[in-house]
Amino acid sequence: MNVAVMGYGTIGSGVVEILRVNADIIAKRAGVPLKVTKVLDLRDFGDDPISSLIVHDYKEIADDPDIDIVVETMGGVEPAYTFVKAMLESGKHVTTSNKALVADKGAELIRIAREHEVNFLFEASVGGGIPIIRVLDKCLTGDVVEEITGIVNGTTNFMMTKMTDEGSEFDDVLKEAQSLGYAEKDPTADIEGHDACRKIAILTSLVSGAQVDYQDIPTEGISHISATDIKYAAAMGRKIKLLASSKVSGDTYYCRVAPYLLPPEHPLFNVEGVFNAVFVRGNMLGDSMYYGSGAGKLPTASAVVGDIVEMAKHVHMNVYLEWHEEKLTLADPKAQSFRNFVRTSADRSEIESIFSDLQFVDAGISGETGFVTAELTESEMDEKLGKLGDKVLSRIRLG
Repeated sequence: MNVAVMGYGTIGSGVVEILRVNADIIAKRAGVPLKVTKVLDLRDFGDDPISSLIVHDYKEIADDPDIDIVVETMGGVEPAYTFVKAMLESGKHVTTSNKALVADKGAELIRIAREHEVNFLFEASVGGGIPIIRVLDKCLTGDVVEEITGIVNGTTNFMMTKMTDEGSEFDDVLKEAQSLGYAEKDPTADIEGHDACRKIAILTSLVSGAQVDYQDIPTEGISHISATDIKYAAAMGRKIKLLASSKVSGDTYYCRVAPYLLPPEHPLFNVEGVFNAVFVRGNMLGDSMYYGSGAGKLPTASAVVGDIVEMAKHVHMNVYLEWHEEKLTLADPKAQSFRNFVRTSADRSEIESIFSDLQFVDAGISGETGFVTAELTESEMDEKLGKLGDKVLSRIRLG
């Protein structure tokens, strides 16, 4: 079977490399040899072995009847959406690592694939090399998934780990992450939680069967986390992690992306560095967790190749995915309840006049007071914080 790759960047070149290096074993598992015959990119690649395969017009792939499977690793919604839609409508299977595309257009592209009896798969769009999407779609089909909570962004987890281990400030750790290639020159999508938000939208769409709009998910990043917050976390025996979470509420879900203070018994407490992990609770299975390399050239490309093999095995059959275009109305995030850690410049008497049943936290920081609240809804918490006004220095939920 012939394969085309759209986008010869980090992930696209990794896919080509895996298909070349592991060609024999992949052919055995797919039941047929897989050969890359075209690569779409705006650039030329000189002496690179794929230079003879480069095309600059996506229609050269769409109109080629000999190409069976297309890989999209370009990133972004456009022009990826236009290109992928054209491939599906021309009867070609498509796999993508593009979380922005899947979060925004996933339900529509699944429908188009079904209408043309081909497949649109996207294992690599969440968790890099962790096979979480296939687990939810195939292994837990007998369960009601009650919770999905994950560390799904390696950049922010690396930064939180460094700040915890070294007591460093946010800006210093961000510069180190950029120098190591873990963070982009513009790190906004990672550090402000947008990347994690799209990923939890995809996972919630899969388990609910309806379209979750990532713009409906309240999202906070880690850019406001300081070395002082880390000191308080240590005083509580906790660690701060950026979590993407989805929890069942009646016939819908609470979804949120935010930093949380986790205790040592939490299954995600010891997930460090650039690793990702996803915790899943099913009503029959109970608790399970999936851990591994959440990003990088070959881990992500490995997930893409897994989709390629899956499609090669179902070349004349659409593999049904329960994800429809009807929008899911998420539970009101203001009704969700948490205990919260708060740092404030207010004195204890003022704090106690607003909050009851609280615990003060001493981290040896002068000029401020840290405390943990009782469990409060988001609405209740906002009202109480409003009474403290600009005396609030930081607020982090407890996980």
